[in-house]
Parts: sequence; structure tokens; C-alpha cells
Amino acid sequence: MNLRLAVVLALTAPAAFAQTRIPPRAPAPPGNPITDEKVALGRQLFFDPRLSLDGTVSCHTCHRVVESAGVVDGSDGLSTSIGVYGRRGGRNSPTVLNSGMRSALFWDGRAASLEEQAKGPLVNPVEMAMPSLDAVVAVVDAVPGYRAAFAVAFAAERPKGGGITIDEIAKAMATYERTLNTPDSPFDRYTAGDESALSPEARRGWERFRGLGCLGCHGTSTFSQQDFYLRMPANPVDDFEYLLGFNRDLGRGAVTGRGKDLNSWRVPSLRNVALTAPYFHNGLVTTLEQAVRIMARVQLRRTLEYEEVAELVAFLKSLTGRLPEQTPPELPGLALWSASRFGP
Repeated sequence: MNLRLAVVLALTAPAAFAQTRIPPRAPAPPGNPITDEKVALGRQLFFDPRLSLDGTVSCHTCHRVVESAGVVDGSDGLSTSIGVYGRRGGRNSPTVLNSGMRSALFWDGRAASLEEQAKGPLVNPVEMAMPSLDAVVAVVDAVPGYRAAFAVAFAAERPKGGGITIDEIAKAMATYERTLNTPDSPFDRYTAGDESALSPEARRGWERFRGLGCLGCHGTSTFSQQDFYLRMPANPVDDFEYLLGFNRDLGRGAVTGRGKDLNSWRVPSLRNVALTAPYFHNGLVTTLEQAVRIMARVQLRRTLEYEEVAELVAFLKSLTGRLPEQTPPELPGLALWSASRFGP
């Protein structure tokens, strides 16, 4: 028996999942301990649109954790996100919820930590589009309130006389994001022994999920495989490809340049999946029912009946956890602020 199969089989029992439930906070990595001061600072930076070129886009723009139209999903509900000056990105925005539990970030896994990931959107030309990471530091350093907050949050970590750096900015945002976990889903309560936490339909969906082999790619606490990559679609269907164009994006292959990585993607988490429509890397699938049918066809070569889909969806809905309660923070003032300071 190979190691992966052994792991999958070990995780098929509810008791095994009870050992891997989502904690209230993601663990801190070496070199970036979690403190209340750093969380508060990271929250301000996460919500601050002044870290974008035109002063209109913040991390929260594409990763909403404050209720918007009745939804808190860690994403933006769009097929692909809109950045500065209305520029449209090419991929669906992954949820920030539980992202601290992942060891590969972005759809193509090009960042290995939240600290690394935090820097990317700041200078991406269709997201926040700052001209350089140094320019981001300059904007933050121009705010007296930020200078004071950084001095407190990093007092034990920075060298004497040191000032704000891009690494400190990334560490603060990553620390805040590690508090955005969603524990205590109905499925978590079920695996802890509460039989009433799942409906009969959801329990049948869980059995069907296991029976179909879905745990082979969705078998950890986040219902992903952390830094495991999967070709999607593994078994292309002409009609789906014509309508949805899954293979038009090279995926991880564009990062590594290796043929074996073409059209491969980081396995997405199924935690809170009922909230995070639209689905897949291009955001062209609008309902969970559609996503389940498509995955069965192109990954498992299975055509599901209506009842099978309904049961699987009921189970997937049970993976919605307790959402973190958030309110927009008060942002420190910025001296000599100008939204056009770097030009269009």
C-alpha cells in the first residue's frame, strides 16, 4: 500500500477528522509570533486602500471578511477580481478564510507562506499596482500612527533603531490573516460525536464523498491536500472545455515551466465552499451543484444523478464554520495624502 492511499484510508473515519479540525487561529511560523498588537496592525493594513496605486483597493476589496450583502466568504463573489482603475484580473479570488492552514498560496502555489503571498498583490499591475515594494513602505511610513504601531508591534523583533520594512508589513498582514479561521462547522461537531449536527442527507453525502474517492484530493483538515497540485481537468470533456475553457490557463505550469505542471492547480479547500461561489480558477461556474457535477465528470469520469448531487451538496454545506466577527478598523491618518501620488 502506498503512503498516499494509507493516509486517505486512515482519514475516512469521522474519528480521524476529529483530530484535524480547524483551530480558532492558524499556528504562527518561526520568526513571526502572533501578538495582539501585530494582529491589530495587520487588520488596519488589510483594510487600508492607500496601499494601492489609486487609493481605492485594499486586501479586503477582494477578500471580504466584513459582511457585504449578507455574505462573509473571504473572497469577493466575482468571477475574477477588479483592481485599480477597474482593471480585471484573470483568476477567481481564493478565500482568505483558513488560509493560514495552507502551505501553498495563490491558485498556482507560487507563494509558500502568507508572508510571501502578502507582497504579491501590492505590486501586481492589475491588483493594487504599486510601483514597487519600496513605494508601499514609503506610504506606510508617511503615517505617524503607523510608525508608532509598528514600533510597538515589532519592538521585540526589529534591530535597534530600525524602521518599517516590507517584511514587517507582510508579517503584520499575515498575522491578522491567521486569525481568520472558521472552526466549529456542523461537520466538526459531527466528528466530535454530535450525531444531530448533520442531517440524514448530509450524512449520506459524507458517505458518498468517501465512496467516490474524493478524499484522495480533499483529505486534510482544510479538505484540501495542502501543497498538492492536481491537473484540472484530468479528463477533459469537450462541451465543458468549449463553454468554460479550463485549459486556457496554464496554471502551475506557467510558474515552473514544466510540462507536467500544465493546467495544474493547488487543490482548493472545501471549507466554507457553500459560500465561495463562483467556482474554479476562472470563476465561470456559478453554483455548487454545477461544480459537483463538473468535478465528477472531469476528475472521476462519473455522471451523477440528481439525488447524488443533492447529498454531496448537503454534506459540503456542513463544512461552513463559525465565521470570525469583524468590523472595519479605524485607519490612522496620512499626512499629505494624494491618491494620484504615483500617477495613473
